[in-house]
Amino acid sequence: MLIETQALVSSAAYGTPQRSSTGFDTKRLNMLLAVLEKRSGFRLASKDVFLNIAGGIKVDDPAIDLAVVAAVLSSNEDLPVDSKTCFAAEVGLSGEIRAINRVDQRISEAEKLGFERIFISKYNLKGIDPKRYSIRIIPVKKITDLYSHLFS
Repeated sequence: MLIETQALVSSAAYGTPQRSSTGFDTKRLNMLLAVLEKRSGFRLASKDVFLNIAGGIKVDDPAIDLAVVAAVLSSNEDLPVDSKTCFAAEVGLSGEIRAINRVDQRISEAEKLGFERIFISKYNLKGIDPKRYSIRIIPVKKITDLYSHLFS
């Protein structure tokens, strides 16, 4: 199932920045924000961050981490992510993009739904033939790789 993630990042109007999420574990959001701050150099400590998983569903699959990070970065930079782009990877504490299970099924599903590109972990490429798919597969190793592909 493909899931839409939305984020809003803005300057904290009051002293302590707010962290809020709907449909996603707030502790995991805090961890991802800490990784973005500490390992990738994005200044989010003084900003409010709101995350919403569209459709009112709750997601606990770590494969959504990369989509959450992309949504947060998109809002922070005020640059949209192309609507034909999707993400499937876990984010580790050092900022690495980690492999996930059933990546081939996820790629096939994204392709069927008309997505043009999918970001996955570089470590998921083993055993995958990108030529087999019409969707563009973009392997990333670190959050900074994701950022450069999305916004450069």
